[in-house]
Amino acid sequence: MWGEPYDQPPMTGHTPLLLRALSGETTPRPPVWFMRQAGRYLPEYRALRATAPDFVSFCLDPEKAAEATLQPMRRLPFDAAIVFADILLIPRALGQDVRFEAGEGPRLGELPSLASMGLLAPKAGAALASVGETLSRVRAALEPERALIGFAGAPWTVATYMLDGQGLDDRQTARRHAYEQPALVEGVLEVLVEATVDYLAMQAAAGAQVLKIFESWADGLPEDLFHTLVIEPHRKIVEGLRARGVTTPLIGFPRGASQFAECYAEQVPVNGVALDTACPALVGERIQQAGKCIQGALDPLALRAGGPALDDQIDELVAAWESGPWIFNLGHGILPDTPIPHVEQALKRIGAG
Repeated sequence: MWGEPYDQPPMTGHTPLLLRALSGETTPRPPVWFMRQAGRYLPEYRALRATAPDFVSFCLDPEKAAEATLQPMRRLPFDAAIVFADILLIPRALGQDVRFEAGEGPRLGELPSLASMGLLAPKAGAALASVGETLSRVRAALEPERALIGFAGAPWTVATYMLDGQGLDDRQTARRHAYEQPALVEGVLEVLVEATVDYLAMQAAAGAQVLKIFESWADGLPEDLFHTLVIEPHRKIVEGLRARGVTTPLIGFPRGASQFAECYAEQVPVNGVALDTACPALVGERIQQAGKCIQGALDPLALRAGGPALDDQIDELVAAWESGPWIFNLGHGILPDTPIPHVEQALKRIGAG
């Protein structure tokens, strides 16, 4: 159904700023979009969410998910929309029960066997075709100068949920799996790489112009595990997509990579590297100088605070990164209690408002 990649238009004067930055161009101002820009800080989102019986069915309803994706684009001058979905849709496609408990977050059922998941991994895109329909609806509604982003959770991050049955606050608990169950972790990562390639290829075919890999659990890893759990799976995903003829640019987000961010940029053939709030500005400069676009790294708490503190942090980022390809974004997602005027303030300060 999604066999052929979406035809990426050639670069022109009307090419979305996001695509220009990811091609290595230093744009007149950085393109801007925010992680979790569709979500609970918007009253229209809260009203829409109330019409769905549960979060998973909300994500898998193309009409509602498309509306959630487009809501911030109508209200705010973002340069790109990111499809409304969740990183835990892939475990569901692999046969694991996934549900979200109010006030408690995700809960996953028993981990299926590697054999059964291996049979389902090549069909992940077809199993999540509703996300493709969401993308197609959004692409048809967006102006041509605004880009559309698809995404998936990175294998290591998704694996931690699958192995523990829920989200964790303790990074040590997640890391322990790699030491105590190395064969199981390796098998789950292999399955997730294959499923993620198929899922992202489907998204590209459905209209996503940029693809992003979200790694929320990169922090705290020693160098050998960072290479095994983060760099290698990400590299295999990018190479798997290219082998299938998918030319869509990719952004990798190894949140918490710290001193390994440059190593990630060197070894993973993504077009852009997203940086979190703790990543030194000099690291971003060196990644730019090596020829890659960077993304980030405004503190979501500064966005929530607004006022002079927000302006000052934006100005510092501009001073550090304006001479190279850069996508203005947060170091993580918008906090639910962020005032909308503060988002407007940030967009105006960067020149998008």
